[in-house]
Amino acid sequence: MLVEGFPLVLDVTKPTLLLDDRADTAIALPRLENATLDVTGMKCAGCVRAVEQALQQCQGVVTATVNLATEVATVEYENGALKPSVLAIALTEAGFPSQLRLSARDRETADATGNRFDPQALRREESQRQLWRLAIATLLLLFSGIGHLDQLGGFNVPALAPLGLTNIWFHCGLATVALLVPGRSMLIDGWRGLRRNAPNMNTLVSLGTLTAYLTSLIALLVPQLGWECFFDEPVMLVGFILLGRTLEQQARNRAASAFQTLLALQPTVARLIKVRGEQERGEVSERPGEQGDKFSAPPHPTPHTPYPSFIEIPADRVRLGEWLQVLPGDKIPVDGDVVIGQTTVDESMLTGEPLPVWKQPGDRVAAGTLNQTGTIALRATRTGNDTTLAQIIALVEAAQTRKAPIQKLADTVAGYFTYGVMAIATLTFLFWYFIGSHLWGDALMHAGQLALSAGHTMAHSSLHHTVEASYIPHPTPLILSLKLAIAVLVVACPCALGLATPTAILVGSGIGAERGLLIRGGDVLERVYKLDTIIFDKTGTLTTGKPVVTDCLVLASDGSAVTPHPTPLTPHPLPLTPSLLLQLAASVESGTRHPLAVAIQKQAQQQALSLLPARDFVTAPGLGVAAIVTVPIEAASETLAVVIGTQAWLVQQNVVADAVMTPSVHGLLNARKTVVYVAVNGRLAGLIAVTDTLRPDAVETIAALKQMGLNVMLLTGDQQETATAIAQPLALPPDAILSGMLPDGKAKVIAQLQAQGHNVAMVGDGINDSPALAQADVGIAMHSGTDVAVETAGIILMRDRLIDVVESIRLSQATFHKIRQNLFWAFIYNVLGIPLAAGLLLPTANFLLSPAAAGAMMAFSSVSVVTNSLLLYLTFPASKRSGKAR
Repeated sequence: MLVEGFPLVLDVTKPTLLLDDRADTAIALPRLENATLDVTGMKCAGCVRAVEQALQQCQGVVTATVNLATEVATVEYENGALKPSVLAIALTEAGFPSQLRLSARDRETADATGNRFDPQALRREESQRQLWRLAIATLLLLFSGIGHLDQLGGFNVPALAPLGLTNIWFHCGLATVALLVPGRSMLIDGWRGLRRNAPNMNTLVSLGTLTAYLTSLIALLVPQLGWECFFDEPVMLVGFILLGRTLEQQARNRAASAFQTLLALQPTVARLIKVRGEQERGEVSERPGEQGDKFSAPPHPTPHTPYPSFIEIPADRVRLGEWLQVLPGDKIPVDGDVVIGQTTVDESMLTGEPLPVWKQPGDRVAAGTLNQTGTIALRATRTGNDTTLAQIIALVEAAQTRKAPIQKLADTVAGYFTYGVMAIATLTFLFWYFIGSHLWGDALMHAGQLALSAGHTMAHSSLHHTVEASYIPHPTPLILSLKLAIAVLVVACPCALGLATPTAILVGSGIGAERGLLIRGGDVLERVYKLDTIIFDKTGTLTTGKPVVTDCLVLASDGSAVTPHPTPLTPHPLPLTPSLLLQLAASVESGTRHPLAVAIQKQAQQQALSLLPARDFVTAPGLGVAAIVTVPIEAASETLAVVIGTQAWLVQQNVVADAVMTPSVHGLLNARKTVVYVAVNGRLAGLIAVTDTLRPDAVETIAALKQMGLNVMLLTGDQQETATAIAQPLALPPDAILSGMLPDGKAKVIAQLQAQGHNVAMVGDGINDSPALAQADVGIAMHSGTDVAVETAGIILMRDRLIDVVESIRLSQATFHKIRQNLFWAFIYNVLGIPLAAGLLLPTANFLLSPAAAGAMMAFSSVSVVTNSLLLYLTFPASKRSGKAR
């Protein structure tokens, strides 16, 4: 079959490789264990590389991925190869204090003993210390500037001299305080990084500030050398860098705000319903059901049965099956089923939809959602890390750690960045001291003039140590070479490289979580960016997934419908009626949750038809079901072999189906109905027609995807007539519709498209879609589908709205675009900034970048990367992130 837009004849019978390298990797995953660590002390991309190397050196570690923005490390290791605590010890010994993520019980134990390692608390303390350091550095910078007021624009401030603010020893003191107080942590961390052979950004800053300070100190103590003092450079460097880091941290906190909001949704307390006569629950170490205590629901509860008592326990200690009371205004502590009471629940945190949802007995509720109006009792079905909210949090955090392949180049560069910068700084000094200053002697004279616009410099003589009235000193080759080398050290910014990808993913995944779009990581973002084809499943994806039975026809031997007259079964005398046909079908379908099976079962329930005893079930995904059904006949019973499913399934089961395509069948198919064939004792006995309606946003979704330049296809297990009728409102051409597809057939189609170089996304919701979702470059699953489909998908749509396929693609593309912008800026900044700092334009354009100006550039380069990531909030503003239907 020729698919429009593709030079390909799809042969679904041809053997094709179904799983690519990604899927092969996934197959090997069950033998691996995962560990998550909170890591502190990372400053730049060089630290990220050092942490990853330290983890990978641990025996048994397969992969290690570190996120600089969130300070989290994710490790995959061979099962039983090591104790996870070894990983934290290795990082701590390497200079990065770390701890494994604790379970709820471990957190309680750590809190009780006072040994808990709280990374959030450490970060808050560090932020507070940094603010104090910035305040002190700002004060020092202010005093440094006041000392030069008499040099700027002809200002004459007589009071400055008596106060000593123009004395060079005063400026020496300012520089000393700047290094020992606000700059002390940078110097210590830079030295530690150098000592453990993992230099970082602080190493570069420390080398630059110390070089400037020591050179100025020598010039002050040995005036005979005729060197220039520039004590203001360390003061300005420390001040600018601390200001940049503070702004960067604020921006990073803003980027992580959506994820922190998710964490804040986690409930902490649950009201456990207690049966009369029980003892009070013991200490935290006790659990319900232990030591003779039993905590459960009262027997035979009714809405009028008052609960005698309840106790409050930590929400993460609730067990499956326990009954909980939830009052109006409370967060629901666990996933569960409502058993008593009615209420409305705010599920906006889960789905993004702002309107409350009505809940009554039998309805499911999710942890973290807000109970609004009524008191309810619920039975816990998922607790702890298994709740929907906990899984969303885990998925979002894992997504923030997974890197985009485009980040690999940045990681490679960042790993050797600081070594390269130190080498370039050394070469810069050697070149200008031995060669440049002799080739371009005039540049030395211009260098002093350039200092007027780039920063403050000071000269002195042996007779007095005050700032000279002539602001321009006499430069020397040594001082010029040192200044240029220092500028190279401080202008380089490995932070921008390290933050380019994680901050964009942090913002994008946070926006997605707010909108009910869960994107698994940077690798998914990059694959979405390259998509050119979108393939949809029909049932439950393009349609509502809630089909209903419309017709139940009993066929005569010639294939004509004989309803409502009973037809004897050959060779058995049992008369077959539409009711019995439906009852047989519902009994056979009782073991499956396929939407068509659910529709048949519901129709049988509505007609008060009980399920008949059935055994020896045989299920073929995408085809049908067969079973042996026992039908009671007065005092005896009749055993029937029933086969229900597609025409192909009947053929496989050796069913005689001479009249499969009768006018009755054609009429049902042309009416957009799915025909389910029912065979009894080896012969086609009847038809059950099921209809499913298109989702209300299906037409809008397909049109939007086409406007984005994507090719859209439909793969379905239905017959061609039904598929064509369903696709007609969607304006899909016949060549873009493939019918009669089995689950592996869908995967084969995708594999053949990929073999031709196409990048394919598959949108589905059921277990039948799992092979195709795994095979596709990007799998998009509706959350209402099966757990298997959700596990194999790269994007999960929590709101169960088809238009979110478009929104998820737009968000993914916008986020990846920000990643590319950030990486481009990070590379171009260093590619241009380092040569400028090295004096590239000094001989020709008389342009000199002072160390202070270089430090300011470095500080604000990382701020610009984080700020650019935050601009995603302008693309997806809060009014649209509210989840309100458009």
